Amino acid sequence: MGLFDKKYCDVCGEKIRFLGNRKLEDGNLCKDCAEKLSVWFSDRRSSTVAEIKAQLQDREANRARVESFQTSRSYGEHGRILIDDSKGEWIALRSHDSLRENPDVIRLDQVVDAQIDVDTSKTEEKTKDAEGKQVSYNPPRYRYTYQFYLIVHVKHPWFDDIRVKYNKDAVIIETGVPVQLPGMFSAARAFTPQQPEPERNADYQRYMAMGNEMCNALLNRNVQAPAQPVPQAAPQAAAAPQPAQKVACPYCKAVAVPDAGGHCIYCGSKIV
Repeated sequence: MGLFDKKYCDVCGEKIRFLGNRKLEDGNLCKDCAEKLSVWFSDRRSSTVAEIKAQLQDREANRARVESFQTSRSYGEHGRILIDDSKGEWIALRSHDSLRENPDVIRLDQVVDAQIDVDTSKTEEKTKDAEGKQVSYNPPRYRYTYQFYLIVHVKHPWFDDIRVKYNKDAVIIETGVPVQLPGMFSAARAFTPQQPEPERNADYQRYMAMGNEMCNALLNRNVQAPAQPVPQAAPQAAAAPQPAQKVACPYCKAVAVPDAGGHCIYCGSKIV
């Protein structure tokens, strides 16, 4: 057969338009039929015509499951996870998906594992020298960008994994950036730490907590009951408090007593 010979879809029988062919292991698939496959399906080229027909038949049956789906819990800000507790089913939606687009309804007992994947990118910020050339700051400045994904491994006839980005906005942490010191050290130069500290970023921690909540929900992990209070022993005389020691911060060079978490009170760097 020639390159420009007419081809017909082995699933629906319709003529395949120019550049609309999707190859199968033993046949051809038109673009319209391909768009009806699951968004999580990625093994088309090694699938047979019979397997594609079976999936499309199941996708039509899935419409009835979507219509009867009742959301009792919803998680995520961008992509979302919806759970129907009455049926023990759930749906994963990407940011632009909706229930009108026939998303796959999956049973909770088909979930094998769920985990958080934090995609991190690092970019150096540059400045210009007297000749207009791009040069590094002193100290170097970096911009760390974090995106949060939920990865779910499932036992499903058409796919094994689902990956959903669930944060709405990227979390950005900048290092080596000058900060203003209060009080007597206001004239001193101080910089944010050279290494990012996501454990101190409220948005980073919020998205990690959100992801853990989704993992626990999909894995049917029960929230532990609060621990029972332990009887308190009779109070004893407290030892005399030891005077706090001042420490020189290696980042901003300020000399002061660290806060309760061991951070410099001027630039916030971890020093103890």
